[in-house]
Amino acid sequence: MSEPNATATRAERRWPMALAVLAAIALQVGTPHAGRLPGWWIVPVLEFVLLVILIVVDPGRVDDLSERARRITLALITIMTVGMVASLSLLIYDILHGTELSADNLLGRGGAIWLTNVIAFSLWFWELDRGGPAERAAGSGISLSFAFPENAMPEFATDGWIPRYPDYLYLSFTNATAFSPTDTLPVKIWAKMAMMLESVVSLLAAILVIARAINAF
Repeated sequence: MSEPNATATRAERRWPMALAVLAAIALQVGTPHAGRLPGWWIVPVLEFVLLVILIVVDPGRVDDLSERARRITLALITIMTVGMVASLSLLIYDILHGTELSADNLLGRGGAIWLTNVIAFSLWFWELDRGGPAERAAGSGISLSFAFPENAMPEFATDGWIPRYPDYLYLSFTNATAFSPTDTLPVKIWAKMAMMLESVVSLLAAILVIARAINAF
């Protein structure tokens, strides 16, 4: 009997990433609709369609090294990011121009934007670090962009440990709440700039929106 493919056995499963995308879609659909641009539903529909295509192209474990799968993933994350930034920009416009918004509307839209920000950047980190999940599983040797605690203390990690989506989700969440690296350090310029941008979005959503919402109560 032939040995199982090493990449397939090391590759992470698709469902954690898919659940995160579905959570972002649910946030976009469930956000209060008052004050949103016409056609807002296009973004979650495109995300869902691309997720389905991605699952069909690379089901089960994330081990497809083709450019096709990578382009679909990047398109999905890009659409999510653009939609999130557009939503934040519109909300800031409403706040600065004194648009009458209820506290529920502000907190609902601001909270959805903050959480979508965490998910979007976790996906960017996951897809770009070391060439992406398939390249990491294949042991391609692409240099790391984030130094996880397991890299510094391998004695506490399992043999052959590689970061998986939950690791990047945790990285994104802690960066969005602390506005700085915690236990995982960016070691490449793009990673540092990405973490800085996530912190900026998080600050805008937290400070402007929450402050205005408190005044509205």
